[in-house]
Amino acid sequence: MFNISQKHTRVTTFYVLSRETKDLAPKLKLSSRRKKTVLVIPTLATEFTLEENRPVFLNILKHISRLTYLSNIIFGLDRATDQEALELAILCKRHGIRNFVIQHNEGADFRRLYDQLNEAGFDLTLPGKGKNMFMSFGVAQALGARCVGVVDADIRTFHRRQVDRLFYPVLALDYQFSKAFYARIGDNRMYGRVKRLLVDPLLLAFKRKFSESGEEKFLRIIDYLLMFNYQLSGEVAFDIGLLKKMHFAMNWGVEIFTLIEVFRKASSIAQIQFSTHPFDHKHQSVSMDDKDKGLHKMAIDIVTTILSALVIEEGLEISDYFMQDLTLTYMNVADELIKKYADNSSFSDLHYDRNAEEAIVRRIFKDAILAAGDYLTTPQRSTERFLRVLSSHERFRKYLEAGISEDLIAYEKENRTQLFETPQTVSWERIIMKLPRILYDIGDVVEKQRSFYAKA
Repeated sequence: MFNISQKHTRVTTFYVLSRETKDLAPKLKLSSRRKKTVLVIPTLATEFTLEENRPVFLNILKHISRLTYLSNIIFGLDRATDQEALELAILCKRHGIRNFVIQHNEGADFRRLYDQLNEAGFDLTLPGKGKNMFMSFGVAQALGARCVGVVDADIRTFHRRQVDRLFYPVLALDYQFSKAFYARIGDNRMYGRVKRLLVDPLLLAFKRKFSESGEEKFLRIIDYLLMFNYQLSGEVAFDIGLLKKMHFAMNWGVEIFTLIEVFRKASSIAQIQFSTHPFDHKHQSVSMDDKDKGLHKMAIDIVTTILSALVIEEGLEISDYFMQDLTLTYMNVADELIKKYADNSSFSDLHYDRNAEEAIVRRIFKDAILAAGDYLTTPQRSTERFLRVLSSHERFRKYLEAGISEDLIAYEKENRTQLFETPQTVSWERIIMKLPRILYDIGDVVEKQRSFYAKA
């Protein structure tokens, strides 16, 4: 029997329940007459210039060329030369895509837009997917979008019906937000390690701690995040009213941060079964010993994003003891889940390397939690302890009178690292309020780019 359970009142889950999959395109086409719909595809030049990636990207182009309800398709292009941007335009035209927009982030026109935003005080200097997507959302608004979706450019198992499913709740049923979920199975093994071995056990560890302490406010956020079958999927769709109010993280915490923003700002939320078959895209390297790469960097960003939301936004007070206890609870939960995945793999005759999974938990994900805790607690706790010692002994009075306490507090504030708070964008609503003409400026750039690439 198919799974049809609706287990949450906050999030509606859309399952593909029929073996003969219904074609949603006609209804989406009709709905798009009242809601202009835009698809955003964050793209690196290597997706179509490297020989090993090119077939995947060309398959995506083939399928999106069949999506007749899209008014525009925005390629947010990063790390590309002018010649590579031109090559992308040629590929789009070769596949019969005429309604494309190439947002060449390194190009002169879009660099001027970024400079304009930075000069107005909106810091968009940190490179990456978050910055790329944020500009794409501005382009979508300049094009008059009422519904905006995002899919990644590295999906090896891409099909147009996946995009139909993603848009359906927002475009046809007027939900404010939808997010994809799917099974990460490939090469006869389980993938999705960060979701399975970090996010889920960490959230469950939080739930145990908050249940014991009766912290209902924090439990609501944790329960909400646990409602999603795949919190880290990059495929999402927004109603434009919600999108304008959203902030977006500018690091690997972007997916979790987006869900937390949706928790605060949306009332009708959906998750959809993106694919009935195992889903595959590029995998991150493990990077055991380098905290600035691969799963290691991703894990630190994700943990920091969750902790920042609870500490900075919701007022959770943490201590060294809290983080140590949380990490031990996480380790216990992760061990329990690893056994379950091992048993499930045996049941389905999948290859499962339990030693490798345990090593990732102990050598990467555990350290990521401790590192995030250090960044959140160490400066404050060290300052508190030192000031307590100074104020408890008469011999240190001369230092206090000389102003050392003020210097210590100032030093603490100056040396909080970027990890203390998730780097994030402002909302487009805020930008438009300060720069009323910004969407017209973006529109002018888009039209200029279109005229140029039309001659390619």
